[in-house]
Amino acid sequence: MAVFKMPTKYFLVSGTAEGITELNSFDNALINAGVGDTNLVRLSSILPPRCREIDPIKLPEGSLVPIAYSKITSSTPGEVISAAVAIGIPEDENLAGLIMEYAAREPLEVVERKVKEMVREGFSFRGKKLKEIKSIGATIEVKRIATAFAGVVLWD
Repeated sequence: MAVFKMPTKYFLVSGTAEGITELNSFDNALINAGVGDTNLVRLSSILPPRCREIDPIKLPEGSLVPIAYSKITSSTPGEVISAAVAIGIPEDENLAGLIMEYAAREPLEVVERKVKEMVREGFSFRGKKLKEIKSIGATIEVKRIATAFAGVVLWD
């Protein structure tokens, strides 16, 4: 039976890049965000209780990295694409926080506004009091094939 440790730290990452294929574009955006040489384990959207924010760290190459993320890729030249994540931090640190992800063919300010609204809705539905929202996003105007990526890395 596998034993998973509860993450105690988190940090926000974002990146954009172009590539010759959609996969190359995505991989390049991951490298730009600082998580490209790791194995991302995509999570749903819960920040563990008492998890604290740290500055981004250099992750060990090949490590399994729990992450909630948003991404969008486009091959339409001139199109603006954006991805963002937002974290709702509860007033009660013994309660879990909430991470929301959103991406669209819109400017970053539109995407970040929407993902923050999503956090507020999630807290309201859960009946939790929101202390603050933290967010990060990325935007790029497509030249060939581009990706915008934003994520919340959970770490111990």
